[in-house]
Amino acid sequence: MPVLKPRHLCAMAAAVVLTVTAPATVASAADPAALREVLFVGNNWDGTADVIKSSGDLAKIGRINVVPDKAARMAEINADPIKWIYFMAIRNSVGEGHDQFVDDMYSTPDGTSVVVSRPSFADVVSIDLATGKINWRFKVSGYRADHMAVSPDGTRVAVSASTANTVHVLNINTGQQLGSFATGDKPHENIFTRDGKYIWNMAIGDVNTDSDAPWQDFTKGDRHITVVDATTYKQVKIIDMRDKLNAIGLKDYSDAVRPAVFSPDESKLYFQVSFFNGFFEYDVATDKITRTKTLPKNPATSDDRTTMVNDSRHHGLSMSPDGSKLCVAGTMDDYATVVNRTTLQEGPLVPASKPYWATVSGDGKSCVVSESGADQVTAIDFATGQKTVSVPVGDHPQRVRLGHVAADWTSPSS
Repeated sequence: MPVLKPRHLCAMAAAVVLTVTAPATVASAADPAALREVLFVGNNWDGTADVIKSSGDLAKIGRINVVPDKAARMAEINADPIKWIYFMAIRNSVGEGHDQFVDDMYSTPDGTSVVVSRPSFADVVSIDLATGKINWRFKVSGYRADHMAVSPDGTRVAVSASTANTVHVLNINTGQQLGSFATGDKPHENIFTRDGKYIWNMAIGDVNTDSDAPWQDFTKGDRHITVVDATTYKQVKIIDMRDKLNAIGLKDYSDAVRPAVFSPDESKLYFQVSFFNGFFEYDVATDKITRTKTLPKNPATSDDRTTMVNDSRHHGLSMSPDGSKLCVAGTMDDYATVVNRTTLQEGPLVPASKPYWATVSGDGKSCVVSESGADQVTAIDFATGQKTVSVPVGDHPQRVRLGHVAADWTSPSS
């Protein structure tokens, strides 16, 4: 396995998709003026995606049905005992008693389609934004699809097949598989570097068991970051946060890297881990955790790890475009807050019901969090740390992504 030197790791960390400080899918149509920047909000339990304004009042523009083929998919599942068992397992574990119909989504650069990963259906589909019909469908390995990432040029999408420990890389326009690579247990987040040369994958292990005590950590599986060449899909680096946490005396902390974001100069990675109310700062060049930020606990939130949904205490992290502020979704503690990156001092704790994701508005002025417990998204001003607006969406919003639609787009009649 090739070994990367620190300076190479710095280059690889180039402004990843998770920073969302700029739209991941850049308009490349013949007439860019014909496109409108929007936010796609995936309503996981609904099987819909709301399309809202990317900035300002976040007003609703329309809605997409991301399971137009639901009857056909359910017929397949009901006809296959193994598929049915996994479908029900997803519903009763990570789905909290609900089906998971949309995990992640990205629009194509020309704004004509949206590509969606559907956990319960173990697939990725492209949906025509004008007609609401499916352009193509890709069945992932195993029985569950999870987080995705889109390449900087918008032509490729990487999706985690969580039960197969595999990431598939697809042509975003055709659904053709361009390559795949092996990961740790339960691949989760995927990140393309800005130059498109590398993909980072975070494997989080088993998050739906009750073996959550520190002494039972070994039961959670092999959790590490896998870095691959995005052309050959060959592994170039493994990063294991277990050793880094042990080195600073945090042996009882989980090493399951959840949402993460890089600083603008790509020298630092900020990331959350299972069960922890806070985040870490990781120095890419030295390969060490350099700072730990513990955020306030909600007195009403139990410290019993088995009560934390899918092992997430805090799940959602984004950064202001200038790199001066971090926005944190305190999922189980029911708040979101803006943190000064220099001092790590948090701002006001903005009440939020089970916030599950954090991204950046199109104008870069606000952090936008999905309140999965209240079925709304909320914008928080980076400058003041105060809430500016909340807008209702569908059932259990999770991922929120910047993208594009046609300037005159309305919801498909279908």
